[in-house]
Amino acid sequence: MEEKKMSIRFIGTHDRDLKMFENQYPLSAGMSYNSYLIDGQKTAVMDSVDERKTREWLDNLEKALAGRPLDYLIVQHMEPDHSGSLAVALEKYPNVKVVGNNKTFNMIHAFFPQLDLSIDRKLMVQDKDILDLGDHKLQFFFAPMVHWPEVMMTYDMTDQVLFSADAFGKFGCGDVADDWVTEARRYYFNIVGKYGPQVQTLLKKLSGLEIKKICGLHGPQLTENLDQYLGLYQTWSSYAPEEKGVFIPVASIYGHTLAAAREAEKALASRGIEIKLMDLTKVDVSEAVAQAFRFDRMLLAASSYDAQVYPPMQDFLHHLANKAFQGRKIAIMENGSWGPTAARTMKKIMEGWKNIEFIEPQVTIRSTLNEESREKMAELVEALAEA
Repeated sequence: MEEKKMSIRFIGTHDRDLKMFENQYPLSAGMSYNSYLIDGQKTAVMDSVDERKTREWLDNLEKALAGRPLDYLIVQHMEPDHSGSLAVALEKYPNVKVVGNNKTFNMIHAFFPQLDLSIDRKLMVQDKDILDLGDHKLQFFFAPMVHWPEVMMTYDMTDQVLFSADAFGKFGCGDVADDWVTEARRYYFNIVGKYGPQVQTLLKKLSGLEIKKICGLHGPQLTENLDQYLGLYQTWSSYAPEEKGVFIPVASIYGHTLAAAREAEKALASRGIEIKLMDLTKVDVSEAVAQAFRFDRMLLAASSYDAQVYPPMQDFLHHLANKAFQGRKIAIMENGSWGPTAARTMKKIMEGWKNIEFIEPQVTIRSTLNEESREKMAELVEALAEA
């Protein structure tokens, strides 16, 4: 019996040498730039790749086409890590039609002002339009601000595959089996997280589809337990906590604030509460942002500095503000040898955050824990545990 021809083929690349994504997010295992060929009666490619991997991608595409013409190049997202090879591809395949929406083509001309993209090489689509490839029918779903304004997703109605642009992506290379949730969480909240309402709108739009596989632009193809991934995106985009527990970010200069936070961590853990403590001077802020969104409670522990707050905590809180952090219970523990200022500075940064409940008492340490501040910390731990 003849084996059925595989009609959707991965032709993307894995950038194992990349150390920083978007020049700000550290990578321990590189990054994948995913691209797919739909090899049907007509052929279509879903997105290109970063220019760092243009040659490898073009080789993959040529091999997958096996001499067939390329009919369509679908541009779901114009961020350069997915469109960086677009102009070279159009030169190599002069008869290909570029599929996108009005905002897509505006961005193409902005990124590639020298590119001569005549009207007969453009196929401009509207939300929910269908492109018929013969044995595959592709439906487009606009997803503005998930996380750029031109973003659209593509649903293969034949094979029930969702090409999800940057949604459901993660840091790391997609051909390596690892924990999806940790790096997908960090990716979501640091890159997409500000746009929760837009993700909610998209999820509602996609809710009636039968989806057997999700093919995002970063990370692995998702084929099992799709309800888990969709459920996490529902939770994350609604700003609801993923777990009950306490996240303790610490900004300590000489270690005394960290030592106090460790005591609070131990006391909370003894009550059976899930705890995650991070030293903000030792981890990248993107990791702390992800953990803050993960838990329903947070204990901020920071030293005073320059009549404000130690900069690693200030930076962390500004990142949370930029990502629309909300809906959490927050406790504060400050340290200041002669004029503690960390608490009021932190509260000033958090003014205007939505649905934030501060847990009392606020703990003030003067250099190191003493009997009075230790008693206050015990009260705070009890309040956190019951919150």
